[in-house]
Amino acid sequence: MTAASPTLPQAASHQSGLNPERLQHITRAVQADIDAGRIPGAVMLISHHDQTVYETALGRQDPAGDTPMSIDTIFRIYSMTKPIVSVAVMMLVEEGRLLISEPVSTYLPELGQPDVGVQGADREGWPVLETVAAHREMTVQDLLRHTSGLTYGIFGESMVKSAYTEAGVERRDVTNDELVRRLAKVPLAYQPGTVWEYSRSTDVLGALVERISGMALDEFLQQRILGPLGMKDSGFWVPAEQQHRIAEAFATDPDSGVEVKLINVRSKPAFLSGGGGMVSTARDYLRFARMLASGGTLDGVRILSRKTVQYMTSDHLGDLPGARMTPDFLPGPGYGFGLGFAVRLADGDAIVPGSQGDYNWSGLAGTYFWVDPTENLVAIWLMQAPEQRAHYRQLFRNLVYAAL
Repeated sequence: MTAASPTLPQAASHQSGLNPERLQHITRAVQADIDAGRIPGAVMLISHHDQTVYETALGRQDPAGDTPMSIDTIFRIYSMTKPIVSVAVMMLVEEGRLLISEPVSTYLPELGQPDVGVQGADREGWPVLETVAAHREMTVQDLLRHTSGLTYGIFGESMVKSAYTEAGVERRDVTNDELVRRLAKVPLAYQPGTVWEYSRSTDVLGALVERISGMALDEFLQQRILGPLGMKDSGFWVPAEQQHRIAEAFATDPDSGVEVKLINVRSKPAFLSGGGGMVSTARDYLRFARMLASGGTLDGVRILSRKTVQYMTSDHLGDLPGARMTPDFLPGPGYGFGLGFAVRLADGDAIVPGSQGDYNWSGLAGTYFWVDPTENLVAIWLMQAPEQRAHYRQLFRNLVYAAL
């Protein structure tokens, strides 16, 4: 597959302040890895001063076939669903239908009076899962910033994570209501409000949106966010007539040799996962990101107020000194976390370039986006290669900033 060229003329890049020759370093570097068999392909998009200055699709859409990757290819975005659902929650806040300071049990009473799991030992010294009462209940803010005490059962090992698996928390054939009922049967991994832990928090937010709005999560998002923003290829599954556009991964990971398993998006799922169930395209997600970058509005459509976006994209971990101390703090050095986004705390400290106040998030299968308000920059990377995701988040970001 030969490298594609950006769809806009070089003059647009000069006008925006991005060097067109340096942008071609992105194309060459990614194409070299595609040719080497490291990833099947990728779609990349850069917007600068509200102008798309680089838009490229490289490689194959499905490595089992010959269809080239396209700008309109549809990707499983996994956890890039989280910012969309977080916006949905804050829309309800703006309507006065909830307060983020309130306990989650105000809206989902099943989650009231939680216990916290601690590892103890039986009489023979074997580890056992014991529980203590939570010092306080999780709040909606805790869900939004991942300090709820919840966890994921599928990443890492602990006795609480094992309890998640045994209780069926990680199954994908449940509704959001059933997920909440199952979570209510297992202890928290941490005391609420103490530790940042990547978790089922945003899935619970999806259940909360359903409970408050009286609508299924997919219907709420379509009516209130996706439809108004013109995100016509985004949702929780791909209709039959568009399934020829779905990106796929290698059958086995080229680095580990392990089978790659991605979620099925070819039919409506039972589980409308607010934490990781959606699909989208580069141009669709750009519309969502531009809405945020423009202070909650796009093309005359107001989704959120300017101050709410500013609030969401500010650090919410500053008064929790231990929140960033765990080895699995995914935002990484130099970053805090807002309400749905990792938020940069300083120009330095991080392992990648950026600006204080830039915000981002990514997806398990290899998707990533960020917004840099200082540079008026939005960048989107989409691929389906789970084990390579960390490398390409860094590579793409380095090369984008190298073009400024």
